[in-house]
Amino acid sequence: MAISTAELVERISSLLDTLFRTDERLHDCFTVEIQLQPRNKLCVFIDSDSGVNFNKCQIVSRYLESHLDTHGWMGEKYVLEVSSPGVGRPLRFWRQYRNNIGRHVQVTLLDNTSQRGILKAIDEHHIILEQTIVQKQGSRRVQTTVEKTIPFEQIASTVVKVVL
Repeated sequence: MAISTAELVERISSLLDTLFRTDERLHDCFTVEIQLQPRNKLCVFIDSDSGVNFNKCQIVSRYLESHLDTHGWMGEKYVLEVSSPGVGRPLRFWRQYRNNIGRHVQVTLLDNTSQRGILKAIDEHHIILEQTIVQKQGSRRVQTTVEKTIPFEQIASTVVKVVL
């Protein structure tokens, strides 16, 4: 039974919503993205307020495999990957911002400029970045820490950055 990509994504999303609601081990999980890629590869990105581990991914994978196999939505041969979004993928939901407070981020604004800093706080309307500014005072360079408020409505994307 051939179904459209949009319909497959909707069915997978609905299955995940049900699983996250009914399985106590996954009560704080949520779907970040579902991608159907070439060569019949289905990538499911999940996140959780308590973090994503191998066990959570395995539970989700087995649950989805049983439905995909039973209903034949992907045919007989497919690849299913279930994982957390990982560093480098944009934050998409308020919960992800909240879970990354204290981490270094790069925020790209709708005007294509970007801001880097430590995500200090969020509320329903904006985020607050702590940034270190280097200013020249005479022949010396002086570092100053400032907080910058950025409204969500101005944000195109936010990516967690690994700083060594």
